[in-house]
Amino acid sequence: MLNSIAKYFDFKGRNTNFRTETIAGITTFVSMVYILFVNPNVLGVTGMDKGAIFTATALASAFGCFLMGIIANYPIAISASLGINAFFAYSVVLGMKVSWQTALAGVFVASVIFIILTALKLREKIIDSIPADFKAAIGGGIGLFIAFIGMNDGGLIQSSKDTLVSLGSLHVGTTWLTIFGLLVSLILMSRKVPGAIFIGMVLNAILGMVTGLIPLPHQWVSGMPSLAPTFGVALSHIGDINSLQLIVVVLTFLLVTFFDTAGTLVGLAEQAGFIKDNRIPHIGRALIADSSTMAVGSILGTSPMGAFVESSAGIAVGGRTGFTAVVVGILFVLGTFFSPLLTVITSQVTAPALIIVGVLMAQSLKNVHWEKFEIAAPAFITLVGMPFTYSIADGIALGFITYPITMIAARRGKEVSAMMYGLAVVFVIFLWILNN
Repeated sequence: MLNSIAKYFDFKGRNTNFRTETIAGITTFVSMVYILFVNPNVLGVTGMDKGAIFTATALASAFGCFLMGIIANYPIAISASLGINAFFAYSVVLGMKVSWQTALAGVFVASVIFIILTALKLREKIIDSIPADFKAAIGGGIGLFIAFIGMNDGGLIQSSKDTLVSLGSLHVGTTWLTIFGLLVSLILMSRKVPGAIFIGMVLNAILGMVTGLIPLPHQWVSGMPSLAPTFGVALSHIGDINSLQLIVVVLTFLLVTFFDTAGTLVGLAEQAGFIKDNRIPHIGRALIADSSTMAVGSILGTSPMGAFVESSAGIAVGGRTGFTAVVVGILFVLGTFFSPLLTVITSQVTAPALIIVGVLMAQSLKNVHWEKFEIAAPAFITLVGMPFTYSIADGIALGFITYPITMIAARRGKEVSAMMYGLAVVFVIFLWILNN
């Protein structure tokens, strides 16, 4: 049995083993488990049942991870996309006064278009057309983005009216918990201890519970909340999408998810070393996994699903095959019964891991031709655009709009592919729609 699994996932070819892949899966899950609690809180403002959202998020994530692991053999987890869930709740439902039932139908319709574009291999062609310099910049940009998230979640930085951001308060106990976890992880990583990031998170959680900074769970096991309030609602409200406003909503769901997921996949593939000759092997299978999961998630009752950037934590500890994603999927299923225990995984526990992963992903920036300004400028805009706009998709859009302009100015316009010119136009439209 074990030999068959190792052969299927090609452990030998990818220089990995059961122990490494399992630790990678646990690390990824611990890094992203917060989504089980954040997603219900975000979508709950629409009037949706939080218990149903919790279960829908867990089961859709498990489905996506199994699909990504078994079909694509990538160590990339899938779950509800942050930012897009906020767009769903605050912009569409509360802002546009669209019912959450109709909004879910919009997600389903967008996912069907997503699947069609994937089947036509249009998404794969777009990803293959991205120059190597930009694949490297996207990887580095995602590293800065998640490091920024980690520093903010851990209390190391905070918002400021005067300077936009500033150093967080050192008089808060949880901030010191983040600092402890970061120092431990830095030391373990420097000593090249296997599973350093995961060990750092475990020690951080233990210290938090011992000091009372992380409350102990009151119980270990709880029942799985019912899916009844949201299950199948998307299908029964497809007919509600009958106005220009709702068509724009569907297109926005499609565009944001399209570029957010594409950027995340490119960045994670860059980190894992999968990119060969500027192509990602079997990328089509990964795209089928995420587009199918988006459809299933909408039927179960949650906002758009996509490749999760915290998968980088598992890749950082050695995850290189789909078995890592399968482990994450199993833990999502188990998580529906052990939700009280998951409360000990606070943002201070995961923050150090995100910061360390940011360091590792920034290494891809060495592959950008910084000495050539016409390439360096749009790559830099892509790089800083992600954390500064708090959006992977927006960072990509800003950089890709700039690229043809600088290349034409440098009299290298003929080197820009037709696809990249087309993407620049699409991104202009994308940003216009997103800001209206």
